[in-house]
Amino acid sequence: MTKDHTPKTHDELTLTRMIDAPRNLVFRAWTDPAQLARWWGPSGFTTTMKSWEARAGGAILLEMNAPYGAVYPMSGAFREVVPTERIVFTASALDPQGRPIFEILNTVTFADKGGKTMLTLNARVLSKGPEADKYLGGQEEGWSQSLVRLGDLFTGTGR
Repeated sequence: MTKDHTPKTHDELTLTRMIDAPRNLVFRAWTDPAQLARWWGPSGFTTTMKSWEARAGGAILLEMNAPYGAVYPMSGAFREVVPTERIVFTASALDPQGRPIFEILNTVTFADKGGKTMLTLNARVLSKGPEADKYLGGQEEGWSQSLVRLGDLFTGTGR
């Protein structure tokens, strides 16, 4: 898996990865909740999928479970799902009372590159509260680790 990224900012991030798998399989790893739970989240995290309705208007609700016991809930909604080409969805980290800490618009594109997939993820902050920056500071590392885990699904090293 090769990688590229834009300079670090908290309000927008773009990551590009070449994944050694056909784009229909990579796309399915983003739309099938069972597959998504295998790679979503930073290294060492597990993910509990509550809702992942990969269709325009579909709901997102999941919990990322850190190895040290913390639980990070996330909600959102799908805005656009174009099979094997693009997924657009919002995602909000939730505080202990279930209120959004920030909201991000994520756009994921999938390009066929001779049997491999060039995946591009753009994450743009739409809104954020006073606590947001301490979480957004880890966004690049978290997404980078998640995308490594995604690539590992196709190399036999994923769980």
